[in-house]
Amino acid sequence: MIRINLLAVERRPAKRSMMIPEGQRITIVASLILLSTVLLVGWWFWSLRQSSQRVDEDIARAETETQQLRSVLAQVQKFETRKAQLQQRVTLIEQLRRGQTGPVHIVDEISKAIPDRLWLTEITQKGDDLTIAGMTTSLTGVSDFVANLETSSWFKRPIDIIDSQMASDPKTGDLVKFSVKATFANPDTPAPATPLVAKR
Repeated sequence: MIRINLLAVERRPAKRSMMIPEGQRITIVASLILLSTVLLVGWWFWSLRQSSQRVDEDIARAETETQQLRSVLAQVQKFETRKAQLQQRVTLIEQLRRGQTGPVHIVDEISKAIPDRLWLTEITQKGDDLTIAGMTTSLTGVSDFVANLETSSWFKRPIDIIDSQMASDPKTGDLVKFSVKATFANPDTPAPATPLVAKR
């Protein structure tokens, strides 16, 4: 006898394969590699751009500082030039001041050396040499004047009498006209060393 089961038999659904086909797997892996490469290149480009901007900012800052330093250097050079000019002026003033002491001492020493009844008519200077002309009532006055000049440390010895003449004046009587030659010697200036001469 033939039996037929008319009841619905429970059928298990066929399991779908969860496996991705090999072609799709290669595509996905290649896409992931490509995407990571694009991201890496984008990040690298962004970092290069940031570094370039920082370098540009540093260059601009350095150029600004260079301009400031150039202006400061120009001012320093101007100050140095001005300082050198002022130093030259100070040196010139000191030289002039030292040079003025000579004539002052000459006149002072000559006035100290004048004895009684003697007066001067002319003083001529050529370098360190002085020619002094004057008049006195006696020859003793001329010799006293010369002796007084020789005692001064501002004149080199000897003091030479160039000329002396007797002149008669109806108002003042007999007078002696004279002229002497003296050489100015500043005692503050050290004398040159004299060479030693060996004696046999």
